[in-house]
Amino acid sequence: MKVLHFYKTYLPDTIGGVEQVINQLIRKTGELGVEHEVLALTPGKNEETVTVDGHLVHRCRTHFEIASTPFSLSAFSKFNRLAKKADIIHYHFPYPFSDVLHLATRVNKPTVISYHSDIIKQKYLLKLYRPLMYRFLSSVDHIVVASPNYLKGSDVLSHFKDKTSVIPYGLERNYNSNSSSELLEFWRKKIGPKFFLFIGVLRYYKGLHTLIEAARNAEYPIVIVGKGPVEKELKAQAAKLGVSNIHFVGFLTDENKVALLELCYAVVFPSHLRSEAFGIALLEGAMYGKPMICCEIGTGTTFINVDKETGIVVPPGEPAALRQAMDYLWSHPEAARVMGKRAEERYWSLFTTEKMARSYVDLYKKLIERSATCRTNS
Repeated sequence: MKVLHFYKTYLPDTIGGVEQVINQLIRKTGELGVEHEVLALTPGKNEETVTVDGHLVHRCRTHFEIASTPFSLSAFSKFNRLAKKADIIHYHFPYPFSDVLHLATRVNKPTVISYHSDIIKQKYLLKLYRPLMYRFLSSVDHIVVASPNYLKGSDVLSHFKDKTSVIPYGLERNYNSNSSSELLEFWRKKIGPKFFLFIGVLRYYKGLHTLIEAARNAEYPIVIVGKGPVEKELKAQAAKLGVSNIHFVGFLTDENKVALLELCYAVVFPSHLRSEAFGIALLEGAMYGKPMICCEIGTGTTFINVDKETGIVVPPGEPAALRQAMDYLWSHPEAARVMGKRAEERYWSLFTTEKMARSYVDLYKKLIERSATCRTNS
């Protein structure tokens, strides 16, 4: 079985959440006998094919961008060539150029979309794009979303429920990558033995301005791992409010990130807008058995973190509610321990790469069988 993935960027050019999900999916389904190739755009001038983690990645040069969406003229011919030898075409949404490419080339292969997120920020351009988007979504064979919460809350997906299924993202826990005692001791000395942890790109929808407000006069340390567009604003806000217990540690290697996940007391994830479609950092916290705090925004965040079971869920954008949740976990260690234990149990039940991979392989097979049946009957 051969699968061709198409998305706007891919490793090693960019290391975003969608790219990492694609990579995890490819590596794990590869162990089950699926062959994958990726077609993606690159900001560089060289059009080349490289090998990433054992699979081929075909790069097309970006010729122009519209509203941060890269387009490539050479992608049409390259996509046509690659699609001919694929059994499944796997798109990753949102990426409007996929819609154009799919409809223009009239792909005659089974097609699936991983629907990673609604389009939230580009509200005015969405009005222009909506007819094309609905035509694209109508034309593909199947749509996959990562949580029932997101399916329920998406106005777009409400039109396609009959061909949409839920396959949660999966992460792989590698016990061989546990941190060294030296690295753990380094972070204990730098931060302290007990702290809250946030991991993620510092973007407008992460709700970190709410976290900073909630942290005023708190006794506990809070570690923020990551860099991003609103970093300067957040640091300025912390300085203005005199918040000294937040540690901005910037982008860290995987080894350092794992060390902080092992050491932290709880994970706090205050994203307040639906642009946060899932919350991989929450899943990492669950994987390491940590209690979690997040906001109810109708997405995968509260599929991972179940209120009063694996952590605490608060209303979005409310510093007082977030502060109350952090205070509760901090002063109730036994409750926090139990929630962390349940979080890890939920990870093993729902969110492993094995479960994600097997679900996608089953879906691929069904789509291929259905396509073969349709050809036979016609």
